[in-house]
Amino acid sequence: MTDALLRYLRDCSVQETDVMRRLRERTAEMPDARMQISPEQGQFMRLLVELLGARQALEIGVFTGYSALWVAGALPAEGRLVACDVNREWTDIARQHWDEAGLAPRIELRLGAAATTLDALLAAGAADAFDFAFIDADKARYDAYYERCLRLVRSGGLIAIDNALWSGRVADPSAQDEDTAAIRALTLKTRDDPRVSASLVPIGDGLLLCRRR
Repeated sequence: MTDALLRYLRDCSVQETDVMRRLRERTAEMPDARMQISPEQGQFMRLLVELLGARQALEIGVFTGYSALWVAGALPAEGRLVACDVNREWTDIARQHWDEAGLAPRIELRLGAAATTLDALLAAGAADAFDFAFIDADKARYDAYYERCLRLVRSGGLIAIDNALWSGRVADPSAQDEDTAAIRALTLKTRDDPRVSASLVPIGDGLLLCRRR
């Protein structure tokens, strides 16, 4: 996609709020800005959440909270997004913008290891309680998050896994680092996993969608 075509796509279709835009622009100036999803991916995820009629959602990897604005904004007023992260500095930025958007009441931030948080949800009886999950944290642990989300998300619910194309490294045979190998392995696993219907969508850095059967 050319820069001109990307500008056209965003100008003609993306319904980004002022709070979203300001957060995206602020995050773009940070050293780890590459971890932020694109606005067209955020809008696509919002549509998926709306199509599901989701009321309960999970996010594993919050960063500065841009994706959470899209997901939480698609939930009903009484909906809940459980957002997992380990970085207080980044999530303080997220909280500020969630407050400004009026979405903070829908978002429950849990700081700590995501696997521990997911295990705690399962122990509390939350199996099959969630409609949508977005996985965008440490890539080497993607499979562990996927397996837990399969238990937390209801039948017919959706798991969305970010960075599935990993800037093209997944298609480079010489790239054998832990993160790349983990993404490759999970993508192949979902293709053959009878528990899900999966599709790899080339939006942003690749979004792997897995509908639980």
